[in-house]
Amino acid sequence: MRNNRRNDQIRNISFKTGATKYAEGSCLIGFGDTKVLCTASVEDNVPSWMRGTKKGWVHAEYAMLPRATSQRVRRESVVGRQSGRSLEIQRLIGRALRAVVEPTAMGERQVLIDCDVLQADGGTRTAAITGAWVALRLCVDRLLRENVLEDDPLLDHVVAISSGLVNGVALLDLEYSEDSRADADANFIFTGVGNLVEVQASGEGKSFSQQEFLDMMAMARSACEELVALQKEACTQTVCTL
Repeated sequence: MRNNRRNDQIRNISFKTGATKYAEGSCLIGFGDTKVLCTASVEDNVPSWMRGTKKGWVHAEYAMLPRATSQRVRRESVVGRQSGRSLEIQRLIGRALRAVVEPTAMGERQVLIDCDVLQADGGTRTAAITGAWVALRLCVDRLLRENVLEDDPLLDHVVAISSGLVNGVALLDLEYSEDSRADADANFIFTGVGNLVEVQASGEGKSFSQQEFLDMMAMARSACEELVALQKEACTQTVCTL
């Protein structure tokens, strides 16, 4: 047992909806000790290249707070530029959400998703994607209630989970202590019906077999079914504000 978890068991997952007062949708998600605040904000405009298309857009931004890890890091805004890692992750979040959005149902408006890591212990990108969908769902529900939108643009759920090989053993939802010594790691993004949106997988120091990859994916897919159920439960909770 790894920290009282089976190899194929996800960490304790928590959702707190309505985590901020002003955002149209918000969710504080916890994957074990990883905590990410996800907010969804509406703007009545779209990127310049989309003007006149009668389609909407979902854009994501990602950042880690200075003391999200064991040592303080400088804010990227102070440094003057985002890191390559932050840019890569926020593009991943945006792609994942747009995969289940019908842009014509949004009209010419965009939803801006902000994912801020309060505490990191592995799996920040997968937690951000899973929590961002809940924030987007709550945002869309509000727009539907207020008759801003006529039709629901969200076609399905999106969830994400990591898995990896540590000492030759497939593990699900890696904590930092596991991820930092993994022989291989992967991130899987699934829709609610079980379709793949994106897969990121790499060998960290050694290669891995096709069967090992399939084992990791099967483990991830089963976990994502559980995450979808938790998202549904979170979206029925009474929304609370600070």
